[in-house]
Amino acid sequence: MTPGSNAERGFTLLEVLVALSVFAVLAAAVTSASQHVLAQSQGGRDRLFASWIADNHLTELRLQAPSAVGRRTLEVSFDQRSWVVAESRRRLAQAGLVEVDVRVGLAADRQPLQLATGWLEAGDATH
Repeated sequence: MTPGSNAERGFTLLEVLVALSVFAVLAAAVTSASQHVLAQSQGGRDRLFASWIADNHLTELRLQAPSAVGRRTLEVSFDQRSWVVAESRRRLAQAGLVEVDVRVGLAADRQPLQLATGWLEAGDATH
């Protein structure tokens, strides 16, 4: 090209298509990564809430009078969602205690997200 010519140099169609395809691949990768991060964040939040519910349930049991050993399932509402609390009690005769296992999960999928174990005084109602 000579300094006196008025021909302009621009991008060819092929160069534009390559640039757009590179951008599309990068955008897809970023979208996929952000969706993974959001899913992990939601799962962590659910496990945190399940942990709080289990700890709260064990604290409530410690404040109540001793009750019989066995199993029971409760449904509680937290964070505008329904959660299932499955409680299992068994007597530890040598220690005079009742071991309580509490499993908490979302009511929608019934998968336990948290398991907490606590011990209560046996009292005389655990036969």
